Amino acid sequence: MKRNRIVLIVSIIGLAALILMINLTSPTEIGPFGVLLFFTTLYVVCFGVATFMLQLFVKVAFKKTATRNKDYLYSAIAAFAPIMLLMARSFGAINLWTISLIIIFVALAEFLVYKRI
Repeated sequence: MKRNRIVLIVSIIGLAALILMINLTSPTEIGPFGVLLFFTTLYVVCFGVATFMLQLFVKVAFKKTATRNKDYLYSAIAAFAPIMLLMARSFGAINLWTISLIIIFVALAEFLVYKRI
C-alpha cells in the first residue's frame, strides 16, 4: 500500500513538471537534456496510469486487493508503449505495421515477465 502512494505522488509531480515543460518551453529552447527530462517524466506519468489501470483490472477481474511486485513490472512494461508510439510519431512512421510491432513487443515482454519472475 505504501508503494501505491509513492507511485501516485511521483506521478502527480511528474504530471505537474510535464505540464510546466509543455507550457513554458519549446523543444528548440530546452535542448537535449530537456528532451530527456520530458521523456522521463512522460514515462513516470504513464507508469502511474498503467499501475492504476492494472490495479483496477486486478480488483475487478480477480477480486484481489493486494498488489504484487510482479504487477509493478507489468505496469512498467505497459508504460513504455506510449513512449514507443511517440518515438515512432517523431520519425513519421506511424502506420499499422509500426503499431502492431509495438503491440507484439509489449506482449512478448509481458510474457517474459510472466514466465521468468
